[in-house]
Amino acid sequence: MVLTHESFRRLCRARDLLRELREPSPSIEELARSVQISPFHFIRQFEAVFGLTPHQFRIQSRMELAKHLLAMGQHSVTDVCMEVGFSSLGSFSALFTRRVGETPSAYGRRVR
Repeated sequence: MVLTHESFRRLCRARDLLRELREPSPSIEELARSVQISPFHFIRQFEAVFGLTPHQFRIQSRMELAKHLLAMGQHSVTDVCMEVGFSSLGSFSALFTRRVGETPSAYGRRVR
């Protein structure tokens, strides 16, 4: 796949939008519109450039922020859950445990 400088710049802008913790999060269609390509091509190009789909990237960014906040030790797991954009503590904890290999509270205790 050949990617122009302008296309790469637009994908980087979309990546930055995915990192933001806006609510509601921008949809794939909104992000694709912002980079002026179809949603299908956006997902394909984003994954080719960054190695993750936009959804995977969004989740990874949120998990990294959650790990940072838990390591600081100034927030409860519930606060971290809400801060990183999850509305369900159970979903957040289950996903965190699958991705990190330990519960959020165990992770926070271990890294402090």
